[in-house]
Amino acid sequence: MAPYGFIGTGAITAAIVEGVSAPTSPAIVQGLSAPAIFLSPRSRTVSQDLASRFPNVQICDTNQDVLESATAIVLAVRPQIARDVLADLTFHPEHIVISAMAGVSLAQLSEWTAPAKQLIRVIPLPSAASGDSLTVMYPDNPTARELFNRVGGLVTPTDETALEVFSAATATFAAHLDYLATITAWLANHGVDEHDATAYTRHIFGQLGQSLLHRTDSFAVLTNEHMTPGGINEQVLTDLRRNGVPDLVRRALDEVLTRLRT
Repeated sequence: MAPYGFIGTGAITAAIVEGVSAPTSPAIVQGLSAPAIFLSPRSRTVSQDLASRFPNVQICDTNQDVLESATAIVLAVRPQIARDVLADLTFHPEHIVISAMAGVSLAQLSEWTAPAKQLIRVIPLPSAASGDSLTVMYPDNPTARELFNRVGGLVTPTDETALEVFSAATATFAAHLDYLATITAWLANHGVDEHDATAYTRHIFGQLGQSLLHRTDSFAVLTNEHMTPGGINEQVLTDLRRNGVPDLVRRALDEVLTRLRT
């Protein structure tokens, strides 16, 4: 397997590197050797932790050294600073540029990483660390596919527009967790011990999430399975719909999508 270089060493880089390097990762358990990984010096605490845990990981002195050490380059810097970071780097035609930067189009990427020719956008998830990320990738590319197959599965939409829709959907994570925090706080406000309230909410929704991984039914079917006519689940769902919650979610996602395409 070819070496991979990472520009940016935040949470997503850490998850991918752990997912392909840890002895307990599915790829390693199956007998595949870990690829050589070259990390940029940014966020040195993260990079040093990874290098200390995995012998295949090496920290480079500069970002340019990362580019000189690997042909496949994963860009995982914050989109707001991407242009400035990449402006200081010299890419080569043979570089395969794999961007995990939300909202940075292939057209922008082409301008910022010229003369590199192979450009790919991906949406890896934090669950890459345990080999469970369903990564969205466009366009398909064998080098990128080899990396992300090791940390889970792949979805390859037919065009970049669809990838951006997937990217917008990931903006719902914090809102979902805040929904769970609201339920937990409500339990505590009604006299439930805070620790018990957190444990119970974590358990019931964690179990629900796990069950989804083993089902192929539509969400409409699953919704109906989790409520009975005249029951309390139906009551809450009806109340939320009456108050426009689904429309609020759709509008928020539309606004995120507009931002990603601007």
